Amino acid sequence: MEPLQRIGKATVDVLEVLLGTDEPRWGLEIIKLTGRPSGSVYPLLDRLERAGWVTSTWDDDAERRGPRRRMYRLTAEGAAEARKVVARAAPAPRFVPRAAQ
Repeated sequence: MEPLQRIGKATVDVLEVLLGTDEPRWGLEIIKLTGRPSGSVYPLLDRLERAGWVTSTWDDDAERRGPRRRMYRLTAEGAAEARKVVARAAPAPRFVPRAAQ
């Protein structure tokens, strides 16, 4: 598995969606859940797959109408790395000083 060269907010958003379930998700579902454009999500998924964080398969639901969907899921190693990335990206608690008494 390769380390990712750059990890932006869009990458964190996609990783959070993939970490949210053990079931595979398809690209359009990830786009809707992240609110990110397809021009960001699909290249990210490709990069994650090339790095070994994600695997993809074609949906084999014969009863579903329409084009086949490509399903994405985190690998075991990818999930472990994704948890670290998401934890690092979580905002730190804000310190709000109280007035002296």
